[in-house]
Amino acid sequence: MKIIFGLSRVKKFQKPVMALGVFDGVHRGHRVILKSAAEKARRIKGTSVVMTFWPHPQKEESLYSLRHRLKLISEFGIDICIVVGFNKRFSRITAAEFVRDILAKRIGAKFIFIGENFTFGFQGKGNASVFKAFAKEFNFKLKIFPAVRINGSIISSTGIRRLIKAGKLAQAQKLLTRPVSILGTVIKGSSLARKLGIPTANINPHHEVLPPPGVYAVRFIYRQKQFFGVCSIGNKPTLGRNPIQYIEVHIFKFKKNIYGAYLIIEFMKFLRKQKKFASLQSLVKQIQKDIARAKALFSLP
Repeated sequence: MKIIFGLSRVKKFQKPVMALGVFDGVHRGHRVILKSAAEKARRIKGTSVVMTFWPHPQKEESLYSLRHRLKLISEFGIDICIVVGFNKRFSRITAAEFVRDILAKRIGAKFIFIGENFTFGFQGKGNASVFKAFAKEFNFKLKIFPAVRINGSIISSTGIRRLIKAGKLAQAQKLLTRPVSILGTVIKGSSLARKLGIPTANINPHHEVLPPPGVYAVRFIYRQKQFFGVCSIGNKPTLGRNPIQYIEVHIFKFKKNIYGAYLIIEFMKFLRKQKKFASLQSLVKQIQKDIARAKALFSLP
């Protein structure tokens, strides 16, 4: 997938089929739109184009970082993703200007796919009904997707954020259609875990919503390969009071130097709450139990 940052480099594409939205979290509802756009483009031998926005137009806390979001969008076979910087200048573009000058004239959209709750233009005055009128005026076909519901409730990134923060990972996973995950960079830590015989990688998450403090059995994605291990989120209470929240991961059968690398951590199962131990030796024994439990969960020797 080719990523284009900003509108200045955007040009007309071959029979563009566009999906518009923030797509924060790329949840079950978003997947329907993205998959449909990619399939339609293939059928007409056109170009599938996603237009997304950063930062969040509604100034909400992002479920995923932009890098994480783009990786997930790419998995649908999308050809082009345009990342529009949602700044003060862009926010003042009217709904008519957005459709006429950007979608119709600059990109030449032939098909546009949106969710029924999509809003656009200055102060969000453009909505699905307004888009219908523009479709006739500028001769493109518009497909509006109804909000996806589970048990009568609309799936939303806001709702998923609440579930993750509350530790309701199984419920969040159902709405995402995949495990709750974060993307982060491997950074240097104190190396204490290595000295204790259980080497860990410290993770700096990229503006991602984190599950509650605790220890989790996790799956890692590194350079398109899967690994397993355990992850601790917390402020290291055994080592004394610390206001900083750390993310440490121990990856099974992994000895590579990955400082500066990007990892996706998928939370497969909550193992236990954060706890202060009487000594480092007691902590090590518990971590060994955590590792054994995670290995049993993944059917690993």
